[in-house]
Amino acid sequence: MEYTKDWNNIKQYQRIVVKVGTSTLSYPNGRLNFRRIEQLTSVLTDLQKSGKKVTLVSSGAIGVGSGRLGITTKPTHLDEKQALAAVGQAELMKIYQKFFESQDQKIAQVLLTKDIVDVTERRLNAMNTLNALFEMDVIPIINENDTIATDEIEFGDNDTLSAYVAVLAKANLLVLLTDIDGLYTSDPRENENASIIPTISEITTEIEKSVQGTSNGFGTGGMITKIAAARICMDQDISVVISNGANPCILKNIVEGKPTGTLFHNKDRSTLKV
Repeated sequence: MEYTKDWNNIKQYQRIVVKVGTSTLSYPNGRLNFRRIEQLTSVLTDLQKSGKKVTLVSSGAIGVGSGRLGITTKPTHLDEKQALAAVGQAELMKIYQKFFESQDQKIAQVLLTKDIVDVTERRLNAMNTLNALFEMDVIPIINENDTIATDEIEFGDNDTLSAYVAVLAKANLLVLLTDIDGLYTSDPRENENASIIPTISEITTEIEKSVQGTSNGFGTGGMITKIAAARICMDQDISVVISNGANPCILKNIVEGKPTGTLFHNKDRSTLKV
């Protein structure tokens, strides 16, 4: 099929950003899925050791903080979210450190606010830091700096954050791992004949209207924010894959160019960034 050629191009990509949502990292009850985190860190380490430059954008700080403090309801006030994020971010990095160290892979924590998009000096500093980490063979783990973010400087969701990180990292590919298999022709919960769209080269008004935001447990966003992230990336000639993160090993199939979810890419580009 024609679309397989588009997926095959992914084999050439060297800089990859992987975003994992709260639904990928945790069970529906909010508790962390350590087995899945171990699988994720293992496959990311394999990609890094194969010569790729990998960046991880990780959700989950607020959920982890809530679990650490025994809070079972999703916080609604900004100060509560910020406090839980402060508790959870430290705990989350400790968990990542443990699993990555078992793979002999060094990591770094990078916390960003949205002013990197608008303030040139901050944007350049962030880009330089990421490039330095790549040179040191370190995997950056990125989240929003929730503890100081306000409405004016917050990304709002990690799908949007991951898109801007892909731009900062000069990535070739952004992979959004979520709890669905990709973008469907219609809602598969309501239409049993719905099928996954394997490739999209243009985000049309019809596509935007066909998706609705969803929220699950401690997570935020939904397909609407993923489409918005894809638009940001496509404007910068960065491909995006939306795929199911239930088995993080699916990342191997994606980087090998095997159709696994929905690929957003610019069809008419004349050259590939590698």
